Amino acid sequence: MKRQDKADRIGVMLDELYPNPPIPLDHESAYQLLCAVLLSAQTTDKKVNEVTPALFARAPGPEEMAAMEADEILTFIRQLGLAPTKAKNLKKMSKALVDDHGGVVPADLVALEALAGVGHKTASVVMAQSFNVPSFPVDTHIHRLAARWGLSDDSNVKNTERDLKAVFPEDTWNRRHLQIIYFGREHCPARSHDLSTCPICSWAATKKRIAEEATRLPAKKKPAKKK
Repeated sequence: MKRQDKADRIGVMLDELYPNPPIPLDHESAYQLLCAVLLSAQTTDKKVNEVTPALFARAPGPEEMAAMEADEILTFIRQLGLAPTKAKNLKKMSKALVDDHGGVVPADLVALEALAGVGHKTASVVMAQSFNVPSFPVDTHIHRLAARWGLSDDSNVKNTERDLKAVFPEDTWNRRHLQIIYFGREHCPARSHDLSTCPICSWAATKKRIAEEATRLPAKKKPAKKK
């Protein structure tokens, strides 16, 4: 099956499974989404959602966050991975928003990427979900599934983003990246996954890929002999 044919069929399935996928990070503004995505690096969205209510109650906007010391920010996010670095970046990022953007999150990819702690994926999420600008943020779930499904060559995240943009219509990008994330979490985990039984991998993955991942599955326990 050609890559485009796969993408078309996958798109139909994802729209049926997740017609209106919610943003998994809780937030009430573009600024809070920016903070939440920054905090989600090497941390689950669930854990981020556990710590951000108290953080945002203390600092709902960039002015309040910029006025805090990094050590105080750290007390709210200590449970997260890379917390000390994230605390420093939140303060720097917030201060830059206040000093350079009037306290407003810019609807500009380049300007977002210039902020402390904000990489291309984080900036793309904000552009897509806060400003409705067609974007295709690629996280670990999307990178993994695009390779499994033969939609990209798995070489790097940049190439995966390029390949997915090429096969999915632009007007689907903002929901498609969320749909793939949810599918990865609920149906297509990274480990101990039998591709031959997966709703998409079973037909989209190559036989070679299915065989390769089958070797990584835990061996099935033999039934105990009756005495």
